[in-house]
Amino acid sequence: MNTRVSSDFFCQNAITVAEQLIGMKLVRVYESGEIKKFIITETEAYIGEDDLACHASKGRTPRTEVMFHEGGKIYVYLIYGIYWMLNIVTGLEKHPQAVLIRSVNECKGPGRLGKLLRLNKSFYGEDLSNSRRIWLEEGITGLDFIMTPRIGIDYAGEIWKNKPWRFVTIDK
Repeated sequence: MNTRVSSDFFCQNAITVAEQLIGMKLVRVYESGEIKKFIITETEAYIGEDDLACHASKGRTPRTEVMFHEGGKIYVYLIYGIYWMLNIVTGLEKHPQAVLIRSVNECKGPGRLGKLLRLNKSFYGEDLSNSRRIWLEEGITGLDFIMTPRIGIDYAGEIWKNKPWRFVTIDK
């Protein structure tokens, strides 16, 4: 039996959620009706307005608005004009945090993942607790993983780029 992750799960802080997402199933129902399930293998946590790597550090804007909502919403944004990045808002309302889903078992890299999932702007703000096209289910527990600094955020400065808030499964 597949159990959708409850909305309460997303009300935790981003670091906790990022760690606990490892091994969960990301379910995508495509327009054709095809259903694919992927195991999450890599995440990164972004924690609030003080975290200079977090988009919320620039304040509440049309782009970051959903990050200020209660956890469980999708935050997508476009990079390089072609890649939609999948983030899951976490925490409580008015405390912006999110987890970037960087990789799944079939696809490494957040840009490639966005293409595989066929993400677009219409996913912005989607509620994972009742979406009919994307959600999370309980998955594999006890996967081995390591914690490393986040990547691709040199702009955030030494302190923030070196936070060990990236969680990556260990290939055996």
